[in-house]
Amino acid sequence: MERFFLLVLCCLGVSRVTADSLAAPVNVTIKALKANSAVVTWDIPEGDPVIGFAITQQKKDVRMLRFIQEVNTTTRSCALWDLEEETDYIVHVQSISMSGPSPLSEPLRFRTPKEAETQASKSKDEVTMEEVGQTTQLRAGELIIIVVVLIMWAGVIALFCRQYDIIKDNEPNNNKDKAKNSSECSTPEHPTGGLLRSKFPKNNNNNNRMPSVNIIEV
Repeated sequence: MERFFLLVLCCLGVSRVTADSLAAPVNVTIKALKANSAVVTWDIPEGDPVIGFAITQQKKDVRMLRFIQEVNTTTRSCALWDLEEETDYIVHVQSISMSGPSPLSEPLRFRTPKEAETQASKSKDEVTMEEVGQTTQLRAGELIIIVVVLIMWAGVIALFCRQYDIIKDNEPNNNKDKAKNSSECSTPEHPTGGLLRSKFPKNNNNNNRMPSVNIIEV
């Protein structure tokens, strides 16, 4: 019986030590800060058996608190909503384990901006992204034009080289044909070629022939 009580006391003691040894979250920061919302992020020390988190949100100089708790999760961020613009807030984060919550983190103070400032910042970011998109499209168009021009030049050069090779290959055949024609048309009187003509003109008219003269000696 005494051993049973000792075992129960030991279990309670181990559970209490585990709860007391759970460290508070660290590196608590605010991201995506807007006039009416924000996101809280934090880190958990390595080795802590965390199963959830709890967040307390409070306006500065106001006692009313907002308590947010979530279990069975390993997330390290939480969204805050329904905030008031140009208002100071204080946030604490706790880790939750099977033995209970950890101590509170260091207080995080932040101030929400004006709605107009948020809209101006958003518009500026949208314009910047639009300009980046237009610049990217222009660069892509320029690259396409350059590639097309290079391909056209390459085609022209290839066609010129092909025609040049064809003309160069046909030159020996043309020279052989010229030499052959010259040898066929050559004559003894005109070795370089030409037509052989008679030295005496031919008279086609028989009536114009010179009469023959016979001389008889006595």
